[in-house]
Amino acid sequence: MAAGASGGGMAGGCRLLPLLLLGLGAAAAGGMLYPRDTPSRERKELGGLWSFRADFSPGRDAGFAQRWYRRPLRQTGPVIDMPVPSSFNDITQDPSLENYIGWVWYEKEVLLPLRWLQGDLNTRVVLRFGSAHYYSIVWVNGVQVVEHEGGHLPFEADISSIVKGSPGIPCRITVALNNTLTPHTLPPGSIQYMNDKTRYPKNYFVQNIRFDFFNYAGIHRPVVLYTTPSVYIDDITVTTTSSESVAMVQYQVSVVGSTLYSLSLSLRDQEGKVVATGDGPAGELKVLNPNLWWPYLMHENPGYRYSLEVKMQAQVNGALLEDVYMLPVGIRTVHVTSTQFLINGRPFYFHGVNKHEDADIRGKGLDWPLVVKDFNLLRWLGANSFRTSHYPYAEEIMDLCDAYGIVVIDECPGVGIKMPESFGNKSLQHHLVVMEELIRRDKNRPSVVMWSVANEPASELPPAAYYFKTVIAHTKALDPSRPVTFVTDVNYALDRGAPYVDVICVNSYFSWYHDPGHLEVIPLQLTAQFENWYKTYQKPIIQSEYGADSVPGLHSDPPLMFSEEYQKAMLREYHSVFDKKRKEYVIGELIWNFADFMTNQGTTRVLGNKKGIFTRQRQPKSAAFVLRERYWKIANESSCLPPIIKSHSLFLK
Repeated sequence: MAAGASGGGMAGGCRLLPLLLLGLGAAAAGGMLYPRDTPSRERKELGGLWSFRADFSPGRDAGFAQRWYRRPLRQTGPVIDMPVPSSFNDITQDPSLENYIGWVWYEKEVLLPLRWLQGDLNTRVVLRFGSAHYYSIVWVNGVQVVEHEGGHLPFEADISSIVKGSPGIPCRITVALNNTLTPHTLPPGSIQYMNDKTRYPKNYFVQNIRFDFFNYAGIHRPVVLYTTPSVYIDDITVTTTSSESVAMVQYQVSVVGSTLYSLSLSLRDQEGKVVATGDGPAGELKVLNPNLWWPYLMHENPGYRYSLEVKMQAQVNGALLEDVYMLPVGIRTVHVTSTQFLINGRPFYFHGVNKHEDADIRGKGLDWPLVVKDFNLLRWLGANSFRTSHYPYAEEIMDLCDAYGIVVIDECPGVGIKMPESFGNKSLQHHLVVMEELIRRDKNRPSVVMWSVANEPASELPPAAYYFKTVIAHTKALDPSRPVTFVTDVNYALDRGAPYVDVICVNSYFSWYHDPGHLEVIPLQLTAQFENWYKTYQKPIIQSEYGADSVPGLHSDPPLMFSEEYQKAMLREYHSVFDKKRKEYVIGELIWNFADFMTNQGTTRVLGNKKGIFTRQRQPKSAAFVLRERYWKIANESSCLPPIIKSHSLFLK
């Protein structure tokens, strides 16, 4: 549920960001394969403590005026240690950093292996960021190597020419990061200056946002250095089709650095047996009696993946170069009818959650113990799916979705698109670039079954029709193999974007934001919602959000709002309608939310949003047990699992 919110600060330098964003530009050309260790590639992880400094100058521009990137950051003024990956907001005891808006600076010095540097022109060295929120400029040894807009997708730069020839000398990586949101960023926001000097300090401003989660900032995902040969595999695209006895794996491989090369491909099963081979930059691999990729609880062996080994050989200056990349491949199909969502030809019902990348102290920073705990809770719950509300999640999380068979609705950061100016050409062009970057990253993932281009936009506004028609058409052109949706909370008769989606995704909070406290209205209002949408569009429907806040340990009988009993009662009222409509055209239900999460401060938020069925510390509320009982019941009714697997008490031991 998106809501109005704001964070405050002093200084006027957020005017600086639009000056630097001279053009929104196009997505970087080429691929964005995840860095893997292979016989021809090495990785060096740069996680840990980085030097950090926030620019508190009145214009937030001292770092650029004084060229902090030209020398070690510690020589520019006071620095502190900052863990990477993490958000910077909750790490210190400084309240001005908690709500800071503007430029912050990171720095890391690292020694590179000699074998990467010593006069070998056939080795590339690449610096890659999993994500940094929101706008990044990166220097290596004082030389700018890359700029990137967007807080949730990877970017990289070839730094070979800068680091070679300097063996034994530390490589200094400097990052300037700005978390300012404008009407044309994704997500959008606006800076409001408070000019009444009788009420606010000089240069006081707030960052207004129209989404209901905290705008954490920092280097949120892993930073790595990796190598490839100078002629290398740049990108791989895989799509699959299948029948009961045979599957076809279509592939395209792009190579950069030479036009004279050979390619060979081997597809191996999980036992290491080669099941198909091919050669050349494009083709098709035939797999007999394939093991299909199935969702969790839909098969006794969910998440089955083959390994596609792509090997490139090229002659360069008389030397033979070889590059090898290993890509996990799941064989599965997706198809949408007017009433069903089919995976491998079988009806699939989404019984899952909406999540956030959010936790105490680390904010949105990738944290492996938390990630594994969340997946254990998802499987305990009997959830088979989630939506990446409201931005792309870390690649490491997506890897586990592929491996465990957790189905994903992959959502871009298009949340809070409420202002009319956010539907103009500047915003639209950036939105198209973001979809290009997202699909480039996640196109080969079997867990990703649908793209979501926005959450709760003001899709009743006249410009929304052209805007979403364009974004959805662009997304389909980039990836014809998956359906596309966006998530709406607009009345069915007013929504101008809905005609272009493949699946209707609807958020509603009957008896919470509407008729608060009146559980008795849910059956009538929810039934009317479904019937109106289906009558209008004849498309399958997912209840993409529903829920109620509950404060852990707060009890009331009869149920009152914010008690654990009210959250349970609301869920049961929704579920009774779902059970009727899933026999017709409702294909899924995703609770809001998996866990409590932080928001900006406000009179309706007590240390964040409390709609989680788990606390922010991942402890279950009463509603978690209601949902667990329901999800396992649905799984047992609809799956083809052997009886022993159907018993979740045995399955989860």
